[in-house]
Amino acid sequence: MKKIGFIGLGTMGLPMVKNLLKAGYELTVYNRTKDKAKGLEALGAKVVASAADVPRQGCEVIITMLTADAAVQEVVFGKNGLIEGVSAGQIVIDASTISPATSIKVATEMAKLGVEVLDTPVTGSEPQAIDGTIFFIAGGKEAVYEKCLPLFKAMGKGSVYMGANGNGSYTKLANNMMAAINMVGYIEAAVFAAKSGIDPQKFVDVVSNGGARSGQCDNKAPKILSGDFHPNFATALMYKDLGLAGDVAKEANIPLPALAIVKEMLQMAIAKGYGKEDVCSVVKCYEDWAHTQVRK
Repeated sequence: MKKIGFIGLGTMGLPMVKNLLKAGYELTVYNRTKDKAKGLEALGAKVVASAADVPRQGCEVIITMLTADAAVQEVVFGKNGLIEGVSAGQIVIDASTISPATSIKVATEMAKLGVEVLDTPVTGSEPQAIDGTIFFIAGGKEAVYEKCLPLFKAMGKGSVYMGANGNGSYTKLANNMMAAINMVGYIEAAVFAAKSGIDPQKFVDVVSNGGARSGQCDNKAPKILSGDFHPNFATALMYKDLGLAGDVAKEANIPLPALAIVKEMLQMAIAKGYGKEDVCSVVKCYEDWAHTQVRK
């Protein structure tokens, strides 16, 4: 497969498209905000006017990378939506982090048209999307997943097959729950250490070499210590993901007390005006409460 469609040119989607172009794929792209497609034509991509126009260009696979369930519903099922342009035999890969119910709905409706769907949300944020080191979590038919492996390798460092449609989305929500809980755990401990007179960088060195080590400390500590809150992963988006996880848990009658606390912490950060900043900006709430500063 060489002709690929891509819908959603945001923080993650734009670098994913660029990596596909570097790998030699022919790209047709669409974004609801047209300005974000500027510059891609010079790199060899074809820009079209609607989601429905993407599969009409003969794309074998159409990848979507969108912010939330509402965006996926609009792009897939709305006026001039993807479902109006697809044909039997095409494959849709949805890399968005959304509700498993929405993933299953998209797969079910597309199947009626002979179109296969994979839900493949990713781990990693903007730096990993740029570097091509994101990791894909796939739900759908295994044969379809295996057919798409070259695409995952072009955009990321690897992938894992999780089973039926929806399983990719379930797994991603569980992953983001753990990431958020770990991040707030690091921040809370870092503020405690700083208030006690401990050097914040030396505290990171200790954490990174012991049982408390975590990817969230590795990824977020440098941003926190330098005061860099550029949104690699925005607070509002993580809050959205935790809300989706909470909805699934409520339906399945699963108690998630740690999730509830962390979700409330992010809500406080959003109320402070940090919704568009990186999720690690929650540290500023802790700094205010403790009357201390972790940042240099």
